[in-house]
Amino acid sequence: MKTDYLIKANQNLLIIDEIVNDETSITAPDVIYVGVDLGTADIQTVVINDQGIPIAAFLDWADVVRDGVVVDYAGACTIVRRQLQKVQQKIGVEVKEVITSYPPGTDSRISTNVVESAGVIVSHVIDEPCSVAALLHIQNGAVVDVGGGTTGTAIIENGELILSLDEPSGGRHVSLTIAGGLRVDMAEAELCKRRSHDDPIIAAMAKPVIEKMSDIVASHIDGHQPEVIYLTGGGTLIKGFADVFRQAFPAIEIVELSRALYLTPLAIASYGLALQEEA
Repeated sequence: MKTDYLIKANQNLLIIDEIVNDETSITAPDVIYVGVDLGTADIQTVVINDQGIPIAAFLDWADVVRDGVVVDYAGACTIVRRQLQKVQQKIGVEVKEVITSYPPGTDSRISTNVVESAGVIVSHVIDEPCSVAALLHIQNGAVVDVGGGTTGTAIIENGELILSLDEPSGGRHVSLTIAGGLRVDMAEAELCKRRSHDDPIIAAMAKPVIEKMSDIVASHIDGHQPEVIYLTGGGTLIKGFADVFRQAFPAIEIVELSRALYLTPLAIASYGLALQEEA
């Protein structure tokens, strides 16, 4: 399903892939929107201009959030503060307002407290899969957001959010399976997971966990008939992920995006732009 919104999102994701962690100074546009995504495996900050085009992006791999709960508050605050400082140095403008998100079913104040510790105001907060649904202007479909610790599903019917659910099963569970199978520590298992496209053994080990995620999504969409399932989150980058979902949901179109790891922070930042356009 190649809508204009999907094409634009793919283009912007490729831009983020080119500029992520690039601290080279640029001239700031008059208007910016900053999104911060507190993930289980990483923390990301994405900045877009008033055309929705990314102009700055920073990513740190981090184990500070698990299943929507901050387990290392000081560590999370430090990373967010550092990323926002890099943004300010890159664009030469003070960041005063930030948009952030939270996994469905968790307390949004957790994310808000961490971000505001950096001395900024959280202007808006939205749950993760819903931010992607808004970015892609989905009318009838489901967004499946697979993060490090959870699988979240947002169901949209006639342009309205019907249901948003989240359950503990994500990329970290794949890493645990790899760690046990290869008898390596979690750090090495994470590296192996990211090499799944080059190692058929790793991909085979991940498949049962992905099948479990498809079972979770099947329970989430039970009683609904989404036309399309959009896959997002770093967990969906594991080799064979989309194929498992196509087998599990043969009557539903499965849509992948170019660099799904960056989709949620892009969507969070873009949510601020969308609200401004509606005002």
